[in-house]
Amino acid sequence: MLENSYVMVAIILIINIVYVSFFTIRMILTLKGQRYLAAGLSTIEVVIYVVGLGLVLENLNEIQNLIAYAVGYGIGVIVGMKIEEKLALGYITINVITKEYDVDLPKALRALGYGVTDWAAHGLEGDRMAMQILTPRKYELKLYEKIKELDPKAFIIAYEPKSIHGGFWVKSVRKGKLFS
Repeated sequence: MLENSYVMVAIILIINIVYVSFFTIRMILTLKGQRYLAAGLSTIEVVIYVVGLGLVLENLNEIQNLIAYAVGYGIGVIVGMKIEEKLALGYITINVITKEYDVDLPKALRALGYGVTDWAAHGLEGDRMAMQILTPRKYELKLYEKIKELDPKAFIIAYEPKSIHGGFWVKSVRKGKLFS
């Protein structure tokens, strides 16, 4: 079966897509502090890597194998990133500055289950409201849509917090009480 060059190219391509996808997910798990899951995944990852690289090195005179390895690597990066987007691990913090001061906006977001801290702010053109909103990453896009619906001219900045400690909202999320 491995004598057929098309089959060999397909196998190398698939192996590298899987390997690099695992690599990408492992790196993300490592950054998120999921050390045991990352270590388990890396065990599978290295086996896949050695098999794929072995196939290329055994047949180094076949340029199509090297090309398949390189193309598989590139596709694997994209696939790994797509998988990570779907998993959406962790939380995101979104800072919002509204066009006008609106006391009902934080209430509306809290009613949807988002953790919102708000305060009065002053911009170049007058009074504003500043809000800091914490949400699981899987709800990030829904939150952007809701903010834009409630205040289309809101200024939005998002970042990923490295660690979170305390607060009622985090406890509620961990208990599964929000976003049911």
